[in-house]
Amino acid sequence: MEKPVSRPVVSVKRVTPELERSFMDLWVTSRTEHGASPEVAARAVSEGRVQAALTREDVRAFIAVGDGGSPVGFVVATHSPFSGLTDAPSVAIDQIYVAPAARRHGVARHLLAAVTAYADKLGCEQIGCNVPSQHRDANRFFARLGFSSQVVRRVTSTGALRRRIGVDEPRIGLEQILHRRRSLRAKALAGRGGNQLVG
Repeated sequence: MEKPVSRPVVSVKRVTPELERSFMDLWVTSRTEHGASPEVAARAVSEGRVQAALTREDVRAFIAVGDGGSPVGFVVATHSPFSGLTDAPSVAIDQIYVAPAARRHGVARHLLAAVTAYADKLGCEQIGCNVPSQHRDANRFFARLGFSSQVVRRVTSTGALRRRIGVDEPRIGLEQILHRRRSLRAKALAGRGGNQLVG
């Protein structure tokens, strides 16, 4: 008879200043795995952007530590009103990552348990998550946990939208519009008058 495979012991802790370095190293690994260049990811850390985000009141990060004390995953959650028009608080899972060697061992569930406790503490009745549409495994994972798709979040750059809606084009004043209309009317009348003379 085979012995059941025991899952590794995982502890989840809030990212405090003492754990920031471990978190940031794992964060750089996650960004690199998802296609960012190591230099760009490392620059975000070296410039203090990641550290500054961790100190924000609306951001909470948790790190999962394995048997040997090495970090094996993290989750970053934010809290804000569910909508800009309501005060109902909501927690959003902004990023979740588990190191490849630690996957399929319940690490993500431990991290989500920490997020759930955080949401309970804030009195949030809803937890959302940001999952890239092309990540099928992640979408299936969250769907199995009861997360349903409510909105499709589309993103564009500010410059691209400005060009698309014509903000960069000079505005045409009322005088210019009236002048254009008068010119078109005069041409139309001249064309009709010319036809009458010929006919």
